[in-house]
Amino acid sequence: MDADVIVVGAGLAGLVAAHELTSRGRRVALVDQENAADLGGQAYWSFGGLFLVDSPQQRRLGVKDSFELAWNDWQGSARFDRADDEDAWAMRWARAYVEFAAGEKRSWLEGHGITLLPTVGWAERGDLRADGHGNSVPRFHIAWGTGTGVVEPFARYAVEAAGKGLLTFHHRHRVDELVVEGGAARGVRGTVLAPDDSPRGVASNREERGPFELTAQAVIVASGGIGADHDIVRRYWPERLGTPPARMVTGVPAYVDGRMLDISAAAGVRLVNRDRMWHYTEGVRNWNPVWPGHGIRILPGPSSVWLDALGRRLPDPCLPGYDTLSTLRHLRTTEDIAAHDHSWFVLTRRIIEKEFALSGSEQNPDITAKDRKAVLRDRLLGRGAPGPVRDFVRHGADFVVADTVEELVGKMNRLTDRPLLDPAEVRRQIAARDLQMANPYSKDAQVQGIRNARRYIGDRLGRVAVPHRVLDPAAGPLIGVKLHILTRKTLGGIQTDLDSRALGLDGQPVEGLYAAGEVAGFGGGGVHGYNALEGTFLGGCLFSGRAAGRAAAGQVV
Repeated sequence: MDADVIVVGAGLAGLVAAHELTSRGRRVALVDQENAADLGGQAYWSFGGLFLVDSPQQRRLGVKDSFELAWNDWQGSARFDRADDEDAWAMRWARAYVEFAAGEKRSWLEGHGITLLPTVGWAERGDLRADGHGNSVPRFHIAWGTGTGVVEPFARYAVEAAGKGLLTFHHRHRVDELVVEGGAARGVRGTVLAPDDSPRGVASNREERGPFELTAQAVIVASGGIGADHDIVRRYWPERLGTPPARMVTGVPAYVDGRMLDISAAAGVRLVNRDRMWHYTEGVRNWNPVWPGHGIRILPGPSSVWLDALGRRLPDPCLPGYDTLSTLRHLRTTEDIAAHDHSWFVLTRRIIEKEFALSGSEQNPDITAKDRKAVLRDRLLGRGAPGPVRDFVRHGADFVVADTVEELVGKMNRLTDRPLLDPAEVRRQIAARDLQMANPYSKDAQVQGIRNARRYIGDRLGRVAVPHRVLDPAAGPLIGVKLHILTRKTLGGIQTDLDSRALGLDGQPVEGLYAAGEVAGFGGGGVHGYNALEGTFLGGCLFSGRAAGRAAAGQVV
């Protein structure tokens, strides 16, 4: 055989699985359709957010968390409703993952040299119900080095294992078939692609040079999701989310094409929960794109005024940073705005300076470089927006700046095919919101949320602007941001048991076949259910990749 185990996909889940295998002396063939520059895959480009429960960072900030609270939040968010079928293993994975996040995860990360920022972010604040979707407390821990810092040790392990003869890289090898004989996985077949020296993330050629075949005792599929293929996104777009947008921006490189899902199904693997997906509503076009249609997600604080395409304030819980899928559903199912593919933030200079962060390793060079002095200087002690945010305001096609509401709305209307916004109505709504700022209490849910956020020291110091009137000239100028739907994550996929063994149509494991990461719904075919709590995608790759590698190592004779 060519190896003990073949790992399909050199992203984070595949690298973790490969490390678990090679650290136990198993020989690995690591197969990926991209070149060596893309080692680490999509995770490299991420912000590096990790979901942890009752961490030292939380406790130092006065956050009281527990497994019980986190598990309640996860269940309220996931809303598993296919318990006897498609969610049967996902529910077990979910509990195991929350136990991992509340227990071994932190020490395991530290064992690989992955350290965390002292602050903890509060992502997906939820649908405003104690038993519903959302994080009751801040749990979004950022890795020093962002996604690059999470990927780095596992990429290094792979290179070191190759030097020892335990791992062989098969770059530019596209898998077209899983070889299953006698009910057992025995290898892969595919096509060798022409060499391509494109930089990381840039779309590479698909020129075919000839076939290849590799054999092994086991195969681990860790090939990622569908986010770069808008046609597949639209094909599985669920009716509950209305109609898919005609135009979206893309939050992942072009190689995140979902090919291995159908290839796995053709080999007899069961795919589940394909109607569950995670796309962001705060995407902006990258003024300096790396891949086709490159979009960046704004990680918003709670203060921006969110308007639909017709200029109406979004209803609760469609607030910045609260409930991603409720907002997506509102934008895509409300009849008079579903024909439009955008919404708007209206904010002030003070808000953008304090609250705007951009997702991605390249948009956070200080954290990516592990430059602690720069983080302190620019994010906590400095004045003005971070450099990447200033660049988007200056160069981004979706940003406009003005001194008055009337001038701002005029510029916003020029960014659409026809003017849809009434400046008088926009001013009326903002003025009504501003009247709620006179007291430390309010009937406005968003204003309540702002004041609630500032009770948490992490938000008060570095994430949430001092409450103020949007129409206060001293807080200006005003800024309008056109927001697009940004494709990102597949929440369903290959159904697996707790050892990451891929299950067949009969519900039994396919001998020698494993799946990990996004292609497996981050575990079990859909560990998140319908909603993610954030910081759980990288963590799901780590956890499921680890499980797959350990289980496959145990199988190999």
